[in-house]
Amino acid sequence: MALFKSRPNVRPRGATPFEASNNGPLLAFLRSRFWQNRWVTAGVVVVSLSLMLGVAGDDRETTPEQLAEGSSALNDAAETSATTLSDASLVISDEQTEPPVPSEQPWHEELVRNGDNLSLIFARAGFSDRDVYQVTKADGGKALRKIYPGETISFQTSGEGRLYRVRHRESALKWSTFTREDERYRTEVTVREPEVFEQSATMRIKSSLFLAGQDAGLSHKVIMDLAGIFGGVIDFALDPRVGDTIELVYEEAWIDGEKYADGEIVAAAFTNKGETFQAYRYTDSQGDKSYYNEAGVSMRKAFLKAPLDFTRVSSNFNPNRLHPIYKTKRPHRGTDYAAPTGTPVYAAGDGRVVEAGYTRPNGNYVFIQHGESYKTHYLHLHKRRVKTGERVKQGEVIGTVGSTGSATGPHLHYEFLVNGVHRNPRSVHKSLPKAKSLPDSELPRFLRAVARPEQQLASLKNTQNLASAAIQGGSSGQ
Repeated sequence: MALFKSRPNVRPRGATPFEASNNGPLLAFLRSRFWQNRWVTAGVVVVSLSLMLGVAGDDRETTPEQLAEGSSALNDAAETSATTLSDASLVISDEQTEPPVPSEQPWHEELVRNGDNLSLIFARAGFSDRDVYQVTKADGGKALRKIYPGETISFQTSGEGRLYRVRHRESALKWSTFTREDERYRTEVTVREPEVFEQSATMRIKSSLFLAGQDAGLSHKVIMDLAGIFGGVIDFALDPRVGDTIELVYEEAWIDGEKYADGEIVAAAFTNKGETFQAYRYTDSQGDKSYYNEAGVSMRKAFLKAPLDFTRVSSNFNPNRLHPIYKTKRPHRGTDYAAPTGTPVYAAGDGRVVEAGYTRPNGNYVFIQHGESYKTHYLHLHKRRVKTGERVKQGEVIGTVGSTGSATGPHLHYEFLVNGVHRNPRSVHKSLPKAKSLPDSELPRFLRAVARPEQQLASLKNTQNLASAAIQGGSSGQ
């Protein structure tokens, strides 16, 4: 309802007439939208009319000067009220807006367990197989079916309780987010790059490479990588001696100020019985990465000197050995490496699995053919990890140490055949093909690339020698 109703154009009795030219501002003001707004206060109207027409009950005529003064005051009051009205309108507008959108719902996280599939995980989170179907139907959704224990899948609902967002976190470096848009899901893949820093370490062997690495604070991965790099030149079952030293430079990956994982070894030096072997990581001009010694000769030999790490030889190659079970003279055509059950066994070289099975004498066994001339046998395995016909790479785990078949305890029986004839696995390497070297055209680039890590190893070696000299000096002083 309007605040003021229109009235007939009748002049009240006793009112003093005034010229139309003088009431122009008043009429314009009365016709304005300002007067049509219900928020103009009665006090403003009364004051304004009092200034214009005189105080109620005063019989005196209004002079032209009073009229002008009242008109000015009325205009001022109108401006003031309009400002007040504008402010009030803003407040009213704020009160009439829609309530703020509620904040996002919290995420619910599920850890992928052994034996899990998507249906089980979605069900634990309270969602149906239809939700599974809709999410995996999205672009990139098929990758969600490839889940592994230790990964996480998180769920977020909408305000109505429907599934709104799914996040598959493969690692701290990669995750995929599936967001509902109408009845479909949009996929967004996030990949992060960690910061890489170099670290260094020195070791002195007191009993074994593994314990020396642990004492130096190295992870299992770095120790195993170190053994793999030098596996073609050092037999870690027999060659390491007390007092041998190792210096290495390796990488660490960091995310958000915290260590995420160990990276690759950049360079390493292994001094064994007075002879130093050096290895440098190098990516050639074709993009192939491998380890080479200081002269550019590959550290990767045709065959590993031993197919497993950190063991001891319990029985050597012996054509006239007395068999420990059958008590008869039977040739021992291989080398026995004693090791705990479950110790990984590696393929000694690249090749194809020609046999993988079980017999009463051999237990679980694997035979690998390497080219036309060479063949290796692995007997008494606890478990086989490869099947007949598979291709394997040097250093690939093909099984684990066991005591199956005719065995008195957990060990690996390892045989090496050249053109069908058994050879001593520990000495056959002397007659095997030499390691490949970088071509002459690649050497200048290689030498430039390894100059800095070579200096790093030299500095570490010098530091280790000084520490050793200080220890020996202290011992002799006592």
